[in-house]
Amino acid sequence: MPRPAATLRLFRSMPTNTMHSILVVDDDRETCRFITELLATPARRVVSEQDPSRALHLLRTDRFDLMISDINLNAQSSGLDLLRAFKSEHPSAHVLLISGFGTLETAIEAVRAGAFDYISKPFNIAEIKAMVDRALAHAGERSNGHGAARQPIEHPPELIGRTAGMLAVYKQIAFAADSAAPVLILGESGTGKELVARAVHSHGRRASRPFVALNCGAVPETLLESELFGHTRGAFTGAVGDRKGIFEQATGGTVFLDEIGETSLALQVRLLRAIEEGEVRPVGGNRAMQVDARVISATNRDLNLEVAEQRFRQDLFYRLSVIVISVPPLRERRADIPMLVERFVQSASARAGRAVEVSPSALDALVGYDWPGNVRELENTIERAVLFSRGNAIDVVDLPEAIARSTASADLHQRVFADLPSLDELERRYLAHVLQAVGGNRTRAAEVLGIDRRTLYRMAARFGLDLGEEQ
Repeated sequence: MPRPAATLRLFRSMPTNTMHSILVVDDDRETCRFITELLATPARRVVSEQDPSRALHLLRTDRFDLMISDINLNAQSSGLDLLRAFKSEHPSAHVLLISGFGTLETAIEAVRAGAFDYISKPFNIAEIKAMVDRALAHAGERSNGHGAARQPIEHPPELIGRTAGMLAVYKQIAFAADSAAPVLILGESGTGKELVARAVHSHGRRASRPFVALNCGAVPETLLESELFGHTRGAFTGAVGDRKGIFEQATGGTVFLDEIGETSLALQVRLLRAIEEGEVRPVGGNRAMQVDARVISATNRDLNLEVAEQRFRQDLFYRLSVIVISVPPLRERRADIPMLVERFVQSASARAGRAVEVSPSALDALVGYDWPGNVRELENTIERAVLFSRGNAIDVVDLPEAIARSTASADLHQRVFADLPSLDELERRYLAHVLQAVGGNRTRAAEVLGIDRRTLYRMAARFGLDLGEEQ
């Protein structure tokens, strides 16, 4: 039996449960209360603050393992200001930023300032809990933020959207920008995959070097190898001189291979070598040359299926997909359509030399349409409508027939079901009825509904119901 002193030493060497401290900052009282109740456990101390100045005081006088802050605070200091101050006081702690109106520039700035992750509103409950668990599991590790190491390069704001799907894309771009790893961009035709590729390049360390794009599906197979790797004089009929391929043209920069799924298995072998070994051999050449170009590829195909059916090499797929960015189709981010329409109308009006606007009924039609051709189809539709509109306003009659038919069908559906409440409305009414019946007692209301208090708060927030003071 060990002596008492030895027993004490053994006890002290055993791991103990650490109490984690979390600071929540949001100018909305209900959001602070909701996140606090969501995250609080016996092993966590959660402190919330609505005033950024008081939050700054807290982070300088207290110890926190994690801060969760809204970016857009109704105060002089923003969430990004808090992020920088927090990382200054607690370099090994982590920060989660929340935003409902984020931009690509905000995401880039947040990641470079050291944010652990970036969440869009309205956030998914399971997602934020998982992010918090992951951040606390890495508590004590320094984040990979780049701080204020360099200024972002100016570039045109081409990516448009503030929906959760686009904020997720911005976050992925921000994390991918400074990496040298290959990026695979997935998305339907017309979603803006090349714009995403250009954003990754222009925000990265290779931004001052060339960005060279090639649509692999638009070049005949017999010429594609030459386009990629170049050729020597006399390599084939018409090769009257040496020509550099895009890997050599993009030295120090980025090669963008659009529709990579269209390449043959034979060409994929050479692509794999170019990516893995960093060398290419021009068609007709007898020696390989070293190249230094980051590879970003894109496809509208399901490459997992292509691999399974042996139309795409598995080893190349794994090499290309170190970082994957999925661009959502336009029908899954309809709330972004008015912003896109405004931008496209401005551009088309400038080209047409006259000011044109969109009528409310036409905008409703544009938002309600499914857009199989995505953003590209929307841009072309607006261009045509501006050119052929009968006045200074685009109306439904100026839109393609398919969109007009879709609008008519939607109007009929609305007239037929106008008097029937939605399931959400029925749920809201029932919740309001229960709260009134129990006199606003939250605990009793939760019991009647068969849910816990946290779920009650979430439901009330979703339906915009004020729970008032606890009864």
